[in-house]
Amino acid sequence: MNAIPTTQIDDTRVTVTRWDFAPGADTGHHVHAHDYVVGPLTTGTLRLEEPGGVREVQLQAGVSYARQAGVAHNVISANAFAFNFVEIELK
Repeated sequence: MNAIPTTQIDDTRVTVTRWDFAPGADTGHHVHAHDYVVGPLTTGTLRLEEPGGVREVQLQAGVSYARQAGVAHNVISANAFAFNFVEIELK
């Protein structure tokens, strides 16, 4: 099952995407071409399938984090409930 991306803004400076995950949904493997910021709207757990292995991370609603371009992963909801976040890519 795929997570659902909804593009909110896509201009020359940023792309803002809301990601909605049903339980077990994933983004599919991808590589980030830009630096980005994630703002969780829900508190929960994401499973990250990365080149070095699999790990789980806890996210808290309202607590954002940033990553640099080049991150490669598949993001999977490890929750028994709907989970969502907003991703802001800096171009």
